[in-house]
Amino acid sequence: MDKIDFTGTIVSVKARLRLIRSFDQIPTHQYQGYTLILDGEVDSVSRNRFKIAIGPKAHEQHQFRIGDSIRGKAAPIPDSETEWAEYYKVSGLKLIERTVLDMPPSPTGGIAPPLEQYREQGHLRLKRETCESECVQCPFGLTMPTQIILDHWNPSQVKWRFETHCYGPRGCPRYKSGPAYRVPGRKPGMVYVDDDVERAVSGDRD
Repeated sequence: MDKIDFTGTIVSVKARLRLIRSFDQIPTHQYQGYTLILDGEVDSVSRNRFKIAIGPKAHEQHQFRIGDSIRGKAAPIPDSETEWAEYYKVSGLKLIERTVLDMPPSPTGGIAPPLEQYREQGHLRLKRETCESECVQCPFGLTMPTQIILDHWNPSQVKWRFETHCYGPRGCPRYKSGPAYRVPGRKPGMVYVDDDVERAVSGDRD
């Protein structure tokens, strides 16, 4: 697959996580890396808010943050249902300019923490409108591609959707809970409602 050339300034750094559901089973997660949201150019054409998926090693090396200018090459995501990012398989990634000092993660940005911290903190559902308006810069407010296995006896039967979740510390003044997620089963009318009760009671949020 042909790669595109990109260059831009980082607007946000998000963890790249995938959620896997199977009716009333506890959801599982894939901790894949990070997504950089950029304003800049794709193949010399001006683009705002395009999304580049990178691996955990790349973020560990560069400690990307809002305001960094970068460039590289990337391949288009082949299936937009399975990824929030638009491009992946990055090569030739270069940090051109850094203008912001190290800052801890916060609703206004900072350096996205290691993926293990996301695993430890866990998540609660986040209102989609809040995620898209109040949590744009926050590394903990995530839009996650979610694979739903309709029949665990036949895992090839799947559907996809995007869910919004918060991995940040409790007590954030910007946090607003979204509606409970409804998970379909293998038969018509079978629906499990995931209302985060078990995670809220246990305190581990995952």
